[in-house]
Amino acid sequence: MRTHRALLPVLLFALAAPLTLANPAGAAELAGVNLPDTVQAGGQPLVLNGMGLRKKLVIKVYVGGLYLASKQRDAAKVLAADTPRQQVLHFLYGVTPEQMCEAWQEGLEANVPNATAEVKKNFQTLCTWMDGVEKGKRLVMTYAPGQGTTVEVAGKSKGTLPGKATADAILATWIGPKPGPGDDFKDDVLGK
Repeated sequence: MRTHRALLPVLLFALAAPLTLANPAGAAELAGVNLPDTVQAGGQPLVLNGMGLRKKLVIKVYVGGLYLASKQRDAAKVLAADTPRQQVLHFLYGVTPEQMCEAWQEGLEANVPNATAEVKKNFQTLCTWMDGVEKGKRLVMTYAPGQGTTVEVAGKSKGTLPGKATADAILATWIGPKPGPGDDFKDDVLGK
């Protein structure tokens, strides 16, 4: 009997260990996707402001994470700040280049109806960079003041889109007045 009692703490630890290893320290999880609590962008640490799930009908398309210099719930203040930020889209469902481009264009028209010619041109360039994204791959867009928005698709750097106005338009597709992924997604990435 004593032997069994002595083994109880060991058994409890063995059962609990996989639970603590499943979600690494300093990470957040949504729909099976883990994102770190912090990332580095432009030599500055950014914190995960929030995560949202983009659905189209019943299909889970991607988990999006928004990283900012400091947590912020107000969309207008996020867009007004000229500080580094990063958007991460981890795809749960493969999408084509055409689907990506259509989503960017719809998001721009709905959220930045008076976009400048430069912003529209940069969105066209963004469309040409969309190779399609397979399930399990990521699209990462990192804005650095004075440099622009660097775009990485499935681990491949595509280039940098100049200007804060373009960076704001890209982010407005998520947190603008008519977010493409929906109001719940907007609230989630704003940490509400």
